[in-house]
Amino acid sequence: MSASVSRGAAAAPESPVQPAPAGKLRILVVDDEPSMREMLRIVLRRDGYDVALAQNGHEAIQQLQAGPFDMLLSDIRMPDMSGVDVLRTAKSLDPQIVAFMMTAFASTETAVEAMRLGALDYFTKPFNMDELRLKVRQHLETRHLKRENLLLKRALKSRHEFASILGRSDAMQVVFSTIETVANTTSTVLVSGESGTGKELVARAVHFNSLRRDRPFVAVNCGAMPENLLESELFGHVRGAFTGAHASKKGLMEVAEGGSIFLDEIGEMPTTMQVKLLRVLQDRRFRRLGGTDEVQADVRVIAATNQDLPRMVSEGRFREDLFYRLNVLSIQVPPLRERAEDIQLLAEHFLAQFAAQMGKSVRAISGPALQLLLDHQWRGNVRELQNAIERAVALERTETILPESLPDEVRLGRSPTAPAASAAPTGEMPALGDGFDLEARGEDFYRHYIALALERAGGVQVKAAELLGMSFRSFRYYVKKYNLK
Repeated sequence: MSASVSRGAAAAPESPVQPAPAGKLRILVVDDEPSMREMLRIVLRRDGYDVALAQNGHEAIQQLQAGPFDMLLSDIRMPDMSGVDVLRTAKSLDPQIVAFMMTAFASTETAVEAMRLGALDYFTKPFNMDELRLKVRQHLETRHLKRENLLLKRALKSRHEFASILGRSDAMQVVFSTIETVANTTSTVLVSGESGTGKELVARAVHFNSLRRDRPFVAVNCGAMPENLLESELFGHVRGAFTGAHASKKGLMEVAEGGSIFLDEIGEMPTTMQVKLLRVLQDRRFRRLGGTDEVQADVRVIAATNQDLPRMVSEGRFREDLFYRLNVLSIQVPPLRERAEDIQLLAEHFLAQFAAQMGKSVRAISGPALQLLLDHQWRGNVRELQNAIERAVALERTETILPESLPDEVRLGRSPTAPAASAAPTGEMPALGDGFDLEARGEDFYRHYIALALERAGGVQVKAAELLGMSFRSFRYYVKKYNLK
């Protein structure tokens, strides 16, 4: 049974409307009439809400500023301040607040203004209390679900950013722990490590696990552009600052406002740009190229380098004051060769990724191929491993990656950045000089041991392949290549 509430109502009606399941959501009721405030307090508390009361607009604004509310339920006409002004302040403090307006003096003008400012509904006194309760519950449930959805997205995004940095090794557990610790601060972070170790992934994980996660993450490669272009990219420029600057342009520092900016290869930054970056870190402001006005910079700087910055400082190639400003918090990413227990995990992850992308049925890595991966030095770290698996998946014709699908440097045990080791079947190092043929030496090595294995296996190729730890398919390939019987 529904009941209408007049301006002088003093008792709460019974109603079949179910209590809200949302727990202690907070509602601020603003009305200059005591009986209406008390009526709404009784009814809404019975439905499970935490209700605060304000008798005028100024008191309402003080409460809104003091603590968050999920809903504003305000009268429009009050002696000191209009409810529309209260609504305007509430929306400026929390754009997502649910707002209902009440009035005994309905007018199209005030209704339109309230709706324009974001009020979801407009009740004319006396109104049906059950209708109000139902709408309060519906809109607060929607707000609650949106908030839960946002938190879930944040959690999933955070997990995704951590999941993209794979590692079970003790060294990587230290990295994960450090990321979680520094993410909750606002200090500058310096990520160090060899090329290909995943420094940008670490920087992203710091950002997406911080309070800035809902603001932009902007990455800049300091070594990929000349000094004048880098300054324009970072700080922006005004119209006419240089030839071709036909319009003013925001820099990436402004694009990242409220978020994080990732400065990769910070060791490559020119000295004059180091001075300008230092000012941003010290004063949190900068000037656009060619401009005179200062721009505030609310942005967290995460820098990365594969160079020895302390040595560069001692050699005068990097500013000492900037180094200490950047190195407030540091994360050292270990090279892949120092966490060999992660190689199989990473390889299988890349295998699944590239097999899905290429639509291939490659599902596993053979034992010999995996052993080659484990034995390789990986001078290019995770990036080199990723490229090796991509190549192997592209070339492999079976469901299992075989050694011959791996790059030569992995199969032959050498790094693309290091000289190849030459081995003779006799175990002696041949003399180097004019006429030395490394490829021929390598073929001699393969031919010698494949022929030896065939001899010991009595010509049985399957057994010979087992003696060498090779797949039969790979062994047969070399037998045919070297015309062995």
